[in-house]
Amino acid sequence: MLKQRILTAMVLLALLLPALIVKQAWPFAVLTMAAMALAGWEWARLNDAGALAAPLGIALGAACALALYAGWTTTAPRLAWWLAFLAWVLGGTWVLRAGVAGWPRLPRALRWAIGLVALWTAWLALANAKAIGLNFILSVFFLVWSADVFAYFGGRALGKRKLAPAISPGKSWEGVWSGMAGALLVAAAWLVIDAAGSIGTESFFSIAANRFGYVGMALIVVFLVAMSVVGDLFESLVKRSAGAKDSSALLPGHGGILDRVDGLLPVFPIVLALVML
Repeated sequence: MLKQRILTAMVLLALLLPALIVKQAWPFAVLTMAAMALAGWEWARLNDAGALAAPLGIALGAACALALYAGWTTTAPRLAWWLAFLAWVLGGTWVLRAGVAGWPRLPRALRWAIGLVALWTAWLALANAKAIGLNFILSVFFLVWSADVFAYFGGRALGKRKLAPAISPGKSWEGVWSGMAGALLVAAAWLVIDAAGSIGTESFFSIAANRFGYVGMALIVVFLVAMSVVGDLFESLVKRSAGAKDSSALLPGHGGILDRVDGLLPVFPIVLALVML
């Protein structure tokens, strides 16, 4: 299992890194567009789409392609970020409060639309983040990834109080606090790197600190980690409702694409909303 995870991670990095490093924005947009189309297929399968799962995934890919053609991967309408912001904060809270039993009560078409729109908006935010600069998009990736890593180890070492046992029994409040602390450490280290000017373009942490001050930046980081947890729990709720352990088996050793991007889905649109203030 570990060998599979490592091999899959190496293949993913081999695909992702060149698309991130190259100056043009479109290779990364096209690569992530394909990933989001597959994630749309996974989402549809988890929500009783049956034979419509593949067409829905293709429709999501087509919607991304239309946005790419329209030039939205560099200058998307700001309203998209704020609608996503409100949807994740208010809608995410409502869905988690309703619990596993409440999700299937929503009409299937509505459940399909919720996931596909969330994936489309997240893809659009990813593409726009890449257009802002490599340092910017990497800083947001590492915010979420560091929170995940610190939450995992903090939860294993200190976890006593369950966060949402009916949705994801392995998560604890201690893991959440550890994830927030880890993300703050990464933010502080990134600010030092930015001050040295070794990367060139601004990171999200530098932009947030310049606009909102260091205390404001710290509060934003904590909020974004909380929203990444909401994204993670949301996907776990949908999988538990469907009786599935993973969103698919597309990534050997890792599960599906949704399993890897769930925490990113709310964070990137919210980051873009805050940057556009």
